[in-house]
Amino acid sequence: MGQETAGFLNDACETGLIPGFCPLIRGMCMSRREIYEQKTEALLAPLMEQHRFELVDVEYVKEGGSWYLRAYIDKPGGITIDDCELISRSLSDLLDEQDFIEDTYILEVSSPGLGRPLKKDRDFERSIGEKVEIRTFHQIDHRKEFTGILKEFDKNTVTIETDDMETMLFQRADIALIRLAFDF
Repeated sequence: MGQETAGFLNDACETGLIPGFCPLIRGMCMSRREIYEQKTEALLAPLMEQHRFELVDVEYVKEGGSWYLRAYIDKPGGITIDDCELISRSLSDLLDEQDFIEDTYILEVSSPGLGRPLKKDRDFERSIGEKVEIRTFHQIDHRKEFTGILKEFDKNTVTIETDDMETMLFQRADIALIRLAFDF
């Protein structure tokens, strides 16, 4: 990208000339959603450390006409309703104080649940040797759903071993969803 183009994009981002984009962060424009999630993660970090919880994920999504700010937290042995209430009250106070979210939204703090999606490297690391379900965007061998033991991963691929002892390698870009499998 030429200096002229980069300069235009930088100016456009900083002044809001490109709809849906905001200030330049780490050399690229970030969406409002990404900024809200990142700022919320920063507010949650000291709370997670203080209570020895793990921040699994933060998402800012619109569902059924309402905006939701969701924080998923966990701890060894599982998260309780009292844990969620504690973090929800503390986070709500911090969000009111910082007031960086322009929309009206509903705050939810919860456990990631049994079928938690694997999104970050630490999720994959923690799940090595565990049974996972993978859904792909496009069919592979006439299927879009696969189950197996997570064997390894890197920034581009995920490898599982199926019940038939077959090793399958998936490109991360081809995976729509990967989560822990659970049997009842």
